[in-house]
Amino acid sequence: MTYHSVILKRVKNLFSLTYKRGDSSSQAPLNGRILFLQPDIPILKNSFLYLCPNPQNRFVMKNLALQRVAAVDVFRALTMFLMLFVNDIPGLKNVPHWLMHADINEDMLGFSDTIFPAFLFCMGMSVSFAIQNRYKKGDTTTQVIAHIFWRTVALIAMGLFSLNSGGIEGGLSHSWFTILMVIGFFLTWGVYPKAEGTKKALFTVMKVAGVVLLAALVIYKDLNGKPFHTGWWGILGLIGWTYAVCAGIYLFTRESLRKNAIAWFAVIALAVISHSGLIPEEYGSRILLLPFIPSDWTLHAFGMSGLLTSLLMQRYADREHPGKFIGMLCILGVGMLILALVSHPYWIISKIQATPSWLFYCLAAFFPLFGFFYWLTDVKGNTSRFDIIKPAGTATLTCYILPYIWYSVQQLAGWTYPEVLGSGVPGLLKSLVFSIVIVQLTGLLVKGKIKLKV
Repeated sequence: MTYHSVILKRVKNLFSLTYKRGDSSSQAPLNGRILFLQPDIPILKNSFLYLCPNPQNRFVMKNLALQRVAAVDVFRALTMFLMLFVNDIPGLKNVPHWLMHADINEDMLGFSDTIFPAFLFCMGMSVSFAIQNRYKKGDTTTQVIAHIFWRTVALIAMGLFSLNSGGIEGGLSHSWFTILMVIGFFLTWGVYPKAEGTKKALFTVMKVAGVVLLAALVIYKDLNGKPFHTGWWGILGLIGWTYAVCAGIYLFTRESLRKNAIAWFAVIALAVISHSGLIPEEYGSRILLLPFIPSDWTLHAFGMSGLLTSLLMQRYADREHPGKFIGMLCILGVGMLILALVSHPYWIISKIQATPSWLFYCLAAFFPLFGFFYWLTDVKGNTSRFDIIKPAGTATLTCYILPYIWYSVQQLAGWTYPEVLGSGVPGLLKSLVFSIVIVQLTGLLVKGKIKLKV
């Protein structure tokens, strides 16, 4: 028996030690509290282990390396897959009304109205993990703030380009503008391999070329009388704003569950207040509601709900005893349902208006639904069931952008689907197959080391 195995055996006898090496794990009884770094044992190298007591006087190990949670990736992958689907079904005939988006003044929660907020919920869950990992890798607060800033800029920029992608009559068409725009995205925000010398210089030139191309598109639109405007910021722009708000709050609250719960409550309160008219418009607009931040705080409430969920998961999730964490999410879901029922007489359910009732009904579903996916994947180990859509959860931005290319090429080439695929069940099946194809293409691009990352 080697020195390393002797030490590891003694540690396992004293503590309930969970470690990962590849896809394997090991556990043993626990009997203490310790914070340590053991760089000399290969299996523990770079692993910070924290053991803390639980109410039953047993102890639970927290791996500060923040291992990837399967439920987060699966929930995000499913949400992205469904976003592709609901973005493809507009224009189909004889489709159930409940699948579609509600009209601006229609009091309805369409299935399509739940997908974007679900994505914001997923994004919020990722914020705490991403920022904690950056600090643990040695980043300073200044570096983290810089990362948040540039990521926000990238998302808002992509959102504005998408929003302003309309063509110029007699000039660049919408399709060609979109293709050039996507090329600019990949050149500017593509993942480049680490390199030195000539290759590094080439990659730098490619990034600069991407920035120049995007700048040229902005100037072209301006010179032709259609300057860029913010409008509603576009989907990616709204995601960028919500990310900035949630990440900015988290920089102050960090891992404190109490502070984040207070911040979550405050953001929800602002979302309600912004629709209530309780605060005089002039005062509220200038001081409290910060109107330059889009969404009347409702979208940010989705992000903060995801952030709160991730912290509850880090604090209470236990694969051996998942009931406590899942129970908390179910209680939150019931609370949101009560708020939805109470608020519905005052506000219609409207995604376009971003009403409080829409917020509460969606959260009433998201909290327990994530608990179900945590049980299904992390507790029961059924992650492989979702392998077909896995790239949508790990290369989400790439997956979202790819349809822009397909729709543009389809329009330029004049390709059309058979008439039978334009309505009813055949049309819905076509959209499902399209979504799967896009996800699989994303996986192929990732394997070829072509991927967007901001």
